[in-house]
Amino acid sequence: MKNKKIFFWAVTSALAGFLFGFDTAVISGGEQNIQRYWGLSDIMVGQMVAMALYGTIIGALFGGYPAQYFGRKMTLIWIALFFLVSAIGSALAPSVYWLMFFRFIGGLSIGASSVVTPMYISEISPSAQRGRLTALFQFNLVLGILVAYLSNYLIGSGFEESWRWMLGVEVIPALLFFILSFTLPESPRWLIVAKNRVAEAREILAVITPGSVDDVVEDIRASDLERGKAAGLRDFLTRRLSFPIFLAFIFAFFNQLSGINAVIYFAPRIFNQTGMGADAALLSTVGIGLVNLVFTLVGMALIDKLGRRFIMYIGSVGYIVSLSAIAWAFFTQTFTGMMVPLLIFVFIASHAIGQGAVIWVFISEIFPNAVRSFGTSLGSSTHWIFAALIAGNFVYFESLFGGAPIFAFFAFMMVFQLLFVWKIMPETKGVTLEEMEENLGIRAPEFDKQQSGPMVTKSEAP
Repeated sequence: MKNKKIFFWAVTSALAGFLFGFDTAVISGGEQNIQRYWGLSDIMVGQMVAMALYGTIIGALFGGYPAQYFGRKMTLIWIALFFLVSAIGSALAPSVYWLMFFRFIGGLSIGASSVVTPMYISEISPSAQRGRLTALFQFNLVLGILVAYLSNYLIGSGFEESWRWMLGVEVIPALLFFILSFTLPESPRWLIVAKNRVAEAREILAVITPGSVDDVVEDIRASDLERGKAAGLRDFLTRRLSFPIFLAFIFAFFNQLSGINAVIYFAPRIFNQTGMGADAALLSTVGIGLVNLVFTLVGMALIDKLGRRFIMYIGSVGYIVSLSAIAWAFFTQTFTGMMVPLLIFVFIASHAIGQGAVIWVFISEIFPNAVRSFGTSLGSSTHWIFAALIAGNFVYFESLFGGAPIFAFFAFMMVFQLLFVWKIMPETKGVTLEEMEENLGIRAPEFDKQQSGPMVTKSEAP
């Protein structure tokens, strides 16, 4: 990365992804301990785990609004503060209901961060590096998952309130993110499109694309729906944007119908079903985090070279093979103690190199500047609604039916994802955000009336 300042901005904002991943995975080490501590039913412990997901849905649905009207930077600061409050409150919770409340607060931050952070990074990145830089959010997410699993293993489950220490460790990265978020610049695209603060945006663009500031500013202004004013929800819910809306919804839908969050949240419980002891199950989750991290790096290396669709093909085939084999192992009870952990690792690798690397990049690329916050909010909220439905009911259905039909269902859904990638998904590699509007046929009518000829392509534009 030639421009260290852009890289620092991307890494700093992507700390939200680290907290996202940590908060998502850390509960897996303590949920069985919490169930025993307060004598919770399977349904109640499922709802306790899913409470963060319910908050995530709200955060994803409405996280685009403050980003649209108050800016990406200020929204990131509030996200960091909510993470901090959630970590402190969860560790000190006097009852399961207080724990659920503070996990809900953390969920608000997770949902909002999944909207704002990829959008922010995509708007400050040169097009040639946009995939890798935006994928830093996913990299930090899986790093957070790995650290959470490792932290849970080191703390252990041998004492009654070990779960409080597991949840409380999150205070450290949350405080770091809160402090560093004040050093971020505002998105130049938001400054121009929402506030018409062109001079301020030029200063930031001079760092991002020093040789073509005038051209980039003109492209951003030309792509605006209504210059100098922040677009509203009515500008987003139009027939013109129906295709990117469909793409965001279906992409997020398939992400969760793979079963990824069920595995992340309940990995120790799944490993216990294979005959592993509690300590071995916790250690195996560290393996999940490590595999996730390594193959996320592979996805990041390939996303701007081979393209989004190519690595989605790899991930989709890997999903189908691994999930089908897991279902078969549970159904036949054949070598489950050996096969299922290895197949879970293959499943995680398939997710990391495909959906995991692509989802936040792709959703942040396919909407116009003026309504990008609404589009990413739609994709993110879809993701979290299905995550909540699946994670909130996984324990109940697993106790009722066992693992075989559940994983078979996930495998069946991934066949449809493969068909989506083959027939519908567009490639977004190496295209500027403004050029994307032309490629998808969603250029604002106001722009077409003003232009007498086609817009000049600028490969170095962000």
